[in-house]
Amino acid sequence: MSTLSHTDLDTATVTKAYARWAPVYDLVFGAVFERGRHAAIAAAERVGGRVLEVGVGTGISLPQYSGACKISGIDISAPMLRKAQERVTEFGLSNVEGLWVMDAEHLSFPDASFDVVVAQYVVTTVPNPEATLDEFARVLKPGGEIVLVSRVGAEAGLRRSLEHWFQPAARKLGWRTEFSFERYAQWASRSAGVILVERRAMPPFGHFSLIRFVKEGGANAGNENNTPALRAAS
Repeated sequence: MSTLSHTDLDTATVTKAYARWAPVYDLVFGAVFERGRHAAIAAAERVGGRVLEVGVGTGISLPQYSGACKISGIDISAPMLRKAQERVTEFGLSNVEGLWVMDAEHLSFPDASFDVVVAQYVVTTVPNPEATLDEFARVLKPGGEIVLVSRVGAEAGLRRSLEHWFQPAARKLGWRTEFSFERYAQWASRSAGVILVERRAMPPFGHFSLIRFVKEGGANAGNENNTPALRAAS
């Protein structure tokens, strides 16, 4: 059996970490990640249709989607999802098709089930990020989009050193501090029919980015929102 390095995560660690976060998640992270949530939802609604939100957590983003989108949500944390279900009931969110406890690396949905897959602050918390992105692409319809808001690690300098130093503690909290943008780009380059179309810095402090991929082959491919060339914004 292989041992975990200080940069690795495992499902049990992540599940326990987010069970601890559930009671205070909205208070701690609600305002901090608000801009990123709004940007991800806006990107998803430009595509519309059926949306899968991976790592839906306490459902803090669910009331912000328009009623025109049909939302499915998954999370590995049952305590988080209980709060999400309370939110669905409280706001009468009839456009939420369902919420499920599910591992992002092993989605139970059929191929080509969704028009958009949204994952906010998720990819750097899963044990196998590339396998998870493969699952996102599998359940996405041709012409659909993967919309991520995700931490992007520094490539060099003081922040890179600090991220490396803090990583063992961050692992216990359920996430990685070291995760380069090159990993996203390399995943897209080896994934047939997936195109990286946008990277845009998000607050706080530009440590996070909105990252969009398009799956080729649909009627929407080639429109202004699915241009097959990377757009980067600082």
